[in-house]
Amino acid sequence: MEGFRRTLIHYGCWFREVEYQLGMQNAVAVELEAGDLSFAIMMKRLSTILGFELEDGTPRVLKEMSREGLIKLLDGVCVNWLANDGVWFQAVEKRFGMDTAKRCNDTCWSRFSPYEALRIKELLGLPRRAGLDGLKAALGFRMYARINKQSIEEIDGTTFIFRMNDCRVQSARKRKGLADYPCKSGGMVEYPFFASTIDPRIETECIGCPPDPHPDEWYCAWKFTLKA
Repeated sequence: MEGFRRTLIHYGCWFREVEYQLGMQNAVAVELEAGDLSFAIMMKRLSTILGFELEDGTPRVLKEMSREGLIKLLDGVCVNWLANDGVWFQAVEKRFGMDTAKRCNDTCWSRFSPYEALRIKELLGLPRRAGLDGLKAALGFRMYARINKQSIEEIDGTTFIFRMNDCRVQSARKRKGLADYPCKSGGMVEYPFFASTIDPRIETECIGCPPDPHPDEWYCAWKFTLKA
């Protein structure tokens, strides 16, 4: 397990350094090639050692799972992703305080959000300027989409509003009698970076996000407008 952990960190160090020296677009392009090859090498070696079969580079047991089973697995992966985000935040907060943790969190989102958008664009085959339809489709393929409840309200041909109707983190705090976590600073990085990566013509406006007051029907809301 220590070896897996070091491999994970080393992979992240490679991506971070390529992004620093060559920019996010180039880093994602390189990661597309390196990640596919690295994953294939690891799966082939582990399948030989552990004795499981591969089909098109994927463990056959996954290929044979039911749709319901795959969705359950996907949901578990997404919840683990969110837990990973949370434990990193809490570990920094414990040692260096809330302000430092929030600063690290917001900077992290300035890199992960465009990376996630570019991966989704590759997955869905979206063009460079995918427009609002592309953004709506991409929002449905984020990790958050399998964890939280979200909705879209069409305003007109150039604008729509995205709402986070239920947030796993905020709902958990509410059940414990705690105030909303003030996530607006992170959202002001996360959503504009994601939207502009899907299409650089899209502008993002925050309608409300904690610590802003909000109705019971949603925790945060964002307006996306396609500029000419």
